[in-house]
Amino acid sequence: MTIMFKNHRAEPHAVGSDDQRVRITGLDAGYQGRPVLRQLSAHIMALAMTALVGPNGSGKSTLLGVLAGVIRPTSGELHYAKGRPPAFVPQRGAVGDTLPLTARQTVEMGRWGERGPWRRLTRRDRTVVDSALERLGVADLAARQLGELSGGQRQRVLIAQGLAQQSDLLLLDEPTTGLDPEARERITALLTDLVADGTTVVQATHDLQAARSADACLLLSDGRLVGQGPPERVLTPGALAEIWEPASA
Repeated sequence: MTIMFKNHRAEPHAVGSDDQRVRITGLDAGYQGRPVLRQLSAHIMALAMTALVGPNGSGKSTLLGVLAGVIRPTSGELHYAKGRPPAFVPQRGAVGDTLPLTARQTVEMGRWGERGPWRRLTRRDRTVVDSALERLGVADLAARQLGELSGGQRQRVLIAQGLAQQSDLLLLDEPTTGLDPEARERITALLTDLVADGTTVVQATHDLQAARSADACLLLSDGRLVGQGPPERVLTPGALAEIWEPASA
């Protein structure tokens, strides 16, 4: 079913192609008095890693917010293939260092959508949390305060929180920004493993090395899609220079 959106929130509806997890058509979205995305049409392939690439202000985070359901589009069409609601992992800076949370408590928050924020976790919930901690290699950090962790450790905890939501669509905002090369490579390898295990991953990134390891890229500039496809076809020197040089001039 196709639904047009005009001043209404986009809701998930099934897409028609088995190889597409999300299809976006003519999407306009932004913030009060500040439009960001303009007539954006694109698709997210299922069981693949897609990188959203572009300068600051190009619309990467806004598009993730729309996909996550936390930003309302003003018009356009947004369709999801059948599956669980998306899991959204924000930038590390969006989670305060001073919050008195342990790594385990942070991952347990991933079960709130299923259980509610103040209800006691079930045995199954605890098993899911344990599995996510183990999968991201942070089980030994479970009792540590989030603010005590290194950047790479903290990012893995946040991804474990997303994994605890048990979605087949994982959305990440700048998961490798500010990390050292070893931590960036480890996060990229973990995300690649998740795709191999059946998760569709979408990450907004400034890290061109991470983007080039993705299966597909959406190249954004000034809220518009200027390229879509395999990284080697989209992230050409000419295309990157065209959208970055005006911003730095």
